[in-house]
Amino acid sequence: QVQLVESGGGLVQPGGSLRLSCAASGRTSSNFVMAWFRQAPGKERTLVASIRWNGGIAYYSDSVKGRFTISRGNAQNTVSLQMNSLKSEDTAVYYCAARTVGRENYDYWGQGTQVTVSS
Repeated sequence: QVQLVESGGGLVQPGGSLRLSCAASGRTSSNFVMAWFRQAPGKERTLVASIRWNGGIAYYSDSVKGRFTISRGNAQNTVSLQMNSLKSEDTAVYYCAARTVGRENYDYWGQGTQVTVSS
């Protein structure tokens, strides 16, 4: 099993920044794809960004491209999401997720962290 724990959510004004972190433990693998999803009230959960743990090009949804950056942390088994120029439409619960390279579905999920962008 793999456990994912997110941190760093909170309330921020439009135009501000937040940094989310995800710590993975258990049977992690360098062959994982790590990702951040988000779900706004009344909407489906959508992929925000992803990156392979052993390197590779990151993926971003069009809605966050140029504003958000996903990265592997210096500490082992961590992945972060730097969110800049935040907008009210970025308000959502953000989830960290992991899957094995080659699999379509994400098998492991964190509990989520709330991000609220409001003045």
